[in-house]
Amino acid sequence: MNNVITLENERLTKMKKIFLMAFSTLMLIPMILVSLAFSATGQAILSEIQNRYEKTNDFEANFIQEYIGKVMRQANRGEGKVYFKKKGMMRWDYTSPNQKLISDGRTLWYYQPEEKQVLLSDISKVLQDKTPLAFLAGEGNLGRDFNILNLNESVSQKENNYIIELSPKEALATLAKLTLTVDKKTHIILQTDVFDGLGNVTRTRFIDIKTNVGLSNSFFHFSIPPGTEVIRMQESFAPGSGGKGPK
Repeated sequence: MNNVITLENERLTKMKKIFLMAFSTLMLIPMILVSLAFSATGQAILSEIQNRYEKTNDFEANFIQEYIGKVMRQANRGEGKVYFKKKGMMRWDYTSPNQKLISDGRTLWYYQPEEKQVLLSDISKVLQDKTPLAFLAGEGNLGRDFNILNLNESVSQKENNYIIELSPKEALATLAKLTLTVDKKTHIILQTDVFDGLGNVTRTRFIDIKTNVGLSNSFFHFSIPPGTEVIRMQESFAPGSGGKGPK
């Protein structure tokens, strides 16, 4: 029978770290940044991105993540496959490190099989925050929640993308700046760079993206294995909080 215990401070900190890794990765290739006049153009691009995701019921992709601390510059890395569906459903299946982060739109599970431990939380307040997670899960609005700081184009032999720098309209200690790499033709987000108030960066790169694949709601439910320790979180928090990345 699962043991249910109260969340200690270190449990909350650990969960925040994992959430931070759910949002961003840098592709290290040479780029030429061409400055654009972004006042009207930037708002138009944000509208195109918003329209694209409003027409997207679900999507799946492989992902690569890096967390780079301001002090310790060595990156922590994670990778795996991610799935999103509207109404706050998501599933991050990590191949490295071995862990899962799953939400059915109501409950959030963070499962560590090697430790035989799962952390449970109510995801509703998490999705109310102005973060990339809320947007990708169908609960956010870029034009409403962010101001445009800068707009560039990345030009290379392999890519032709927009690079959009945004700041939240409401101050967040966990999110000082958000940079999106967006495909110019499809307006699909290829990469997110999340900068917290301490100067740490979490980067997620999405690869082999597929949209409207017909994912079932049941795919976003997690059945707790017998013998797993269950920790119920008593405190809500915003994804994108500071931390050290994947375990």
